[in-house]
Amino acid sequence: MSKKKKIVVIGGGTGAYTVLSALKKYPVSLTAIISMMDSGGSNRVIRDEFGLLPTSDIRQCMVALASEKSHELLRQLFTYRYNQGTGIAGMTFGNLFMAALTDICGSQEKAIERTCEMLDVKGEIFPVTFSDSHLVARYDNGQQILGEHYIDEPSEENGGHRIVELETVPEAKPNSRALSAIRDADLIVLGPGDLYTSTICNFVVGGVAKVLRNSKAKKVYVMNLMSKWGQTNGFSASDHILELEKYLGKGAIDVCLMNKNGKIPPSILKRYKEEKAYLVKDDLENQQGVKIVRRSLVSEKIYEKPKSDKLKRSLVRHDPTKLAKVIISLVY
Repeated sequence: MSKKKKIVVIGGGTGAYTVLSALKKYPVSLTAIISMMDSGGSNRVIRDEFGLLPTSDIRQCMVALASEKSHELLRQLFTYRYNQGTGIAGMTFGNLFMAALTDICGSQEKAIERTCEMLDVKGEIFPVTFSDSHLVARYDNGQQILGEHYIDEPSEENGGHRIVELETVPEAKPNSRALSAIRDADLIVLGPGDLYTSTICNFVVGGVAKVLRNSKAKKVYVMNLMSKWGQTNGFSASDHILELEKYLGKGAIDVCLMNKNGKIPPSILKRYKEEKAYLVKDDLENQQGVKIVRRSLVSEKIYEKPKSDKLKRSLVRHDPTKLAKVIISLVY
């Protein structure tokens, strides 16, 4: 009997959730390596008032990888967001639960392990770091911004400028278990998600980029559907690849999954335009060393966030089932 192929998903937010929720249905060994730089919304409270590392992205991955045997009500609880109450509105039950469990268990690492056991998570979830670090972005106008939230939703002054450098302050030390998973992987999935604050932020954690570059695994990048004002203004598909190679090294990406013929309603594109966001242009014809796989990957569902959620969210997302089928075809 052949061993299960090892797939590692690196990222955060809804992008990692999308990939993991469908891949768990296949007979593969899954590991999620998750960004720990979030500093907005519920995570701001977790960091500032509880003195803990952000848990939202980890919580989403837990729900994505929870087995069908785990109680549906429990999974709903972990995504429940309070919509009223002084100081609690906007917080999620899952984040508060994990904060309490950290106090009980004595460490956030142990709390993550115990929560995974409770949800009967199929796979492993590793924070990319346990260092209490923040992102710092330097823009082409010389300005520097501290904090993931302010990079993700920048001021008018900085939003129109390109990010030329991303780093962590203080320097983040990598989680050794995350590095081991990258070394042992057969296939590594990067994205989808905000280019700097969900994807590249993992590669500025000391040692991660080098280990990923040297891994024998096939590296697959899932191209974002839309650009994002403040991060990828005017970026084409090749701009995304070039920026990834800036941090990982030229030739680090083996395969790029690009949406083709997946239609987005004009009314939704109009709403994106109001946020200065546009479809990512496919200009990957001459991208050396990168295999381009084009498929219809857009979900027909349009996401509408609850009123209690104060952060900006993607309206259109990749279809989990379509995406997983393509990824699985690349590992077997």
